[in-house]
Amino acid sequence: MKKNLKSFIFTFLLASVSTMYSQDTNFQIYLSFGQSNMEGNARIQPQDTVNINERFQVLEAVDCPNLNREKGKWYTAVPPLCRCRTGLTPTDYFGRTMIENLPENVKVGVINVSIGGCKIELFDKDKYKEYLTDVPGWMTNMVNEYDGDPYGRLVEMAKIAQKDGVIKGILLHQGESNTNDTLWTKKVKIVYDNLIKDLNLNPKDVPLLAGEVVNEDQGGVCASMNKIIATLPETIPNSFVISSAGCPDGPDNLHFNAEGYRMFGKRYAAKMLSLLGYNNITTD
Repeated sequence: MKKNLKSFIFTFLLASVSTMYSQDTNFQIYLSFGQSNMEGNARIQPQDTVNINERFQVLEAVDCPNLNREKGKWYTAVPPLCRCRTGLTPTDYFGRTMIENLPENVKVGVINVSIGGCKIELFDKDKYKEYLTDVPGWMTNMVNEYDGDPYGRLVEMAKIAQKDGVIKGILLHQGESNTNDTLWTKKVKIVYDNLIKDLNLNPKDVPLLAGEVVNEDQGGVCASMNKIIATLPETIPNSFVISSAGCPDGPDNLHFNAEGYRMFGKRYAAKMLSLLGYNNITTD
């Protein structure tokens, strides 16, 4: 009996060690979430679909038969990177810029779970059900692609990703629907803290990069929100605000255009690379 017990314990420990070391520390994982500007509003252009390094991967968060992709599997990060028919996002050129500046043995993977028009409350796992009782039908349809729980799907996909690599950062672009909400930073902290806890991460090792909404210099209709976004590091110590100044937008002054997303994504990458110890990165 004792011999069998020892054998079982040995086998269990061996399996645990094998699982632990199956993670590729050179596979950097980044979680992305937010509303329409992270989801991707600009039309994908031919230049955005070519010359994509296979070291840049996306973990599909929904089944996309039109793209021949399945939920929970890795693919070369050819846009769209959010759902099956979304547009260009900051994550596209974030990943490309990361790969261009990291050693050749390093891969980058992104997971993008975003919902156009949503408030940050949608990603609060304790309040999202209440929030969803009073949203338009078109938003409900998008949320249903994540089985009604975008935060839950982000965590589900992140846990799959953790079997393959290491989560190195979280990218956020949200705020338009919470414009002038002085509690926004605290609401973001709730989501960030939940991700850290649910994924067993160390907050000191996983920075939050939050982008500004369309800037005042582009006539951004929600630009006043940038004053609140600027205070996020006061609430989340390991957070950094990515400037949208000069990033061109579309006619609605709410969404960036394709060039704006490219510029913005590169800026997210430049900040992340600097946090990893890589400097002198050109973004524009």
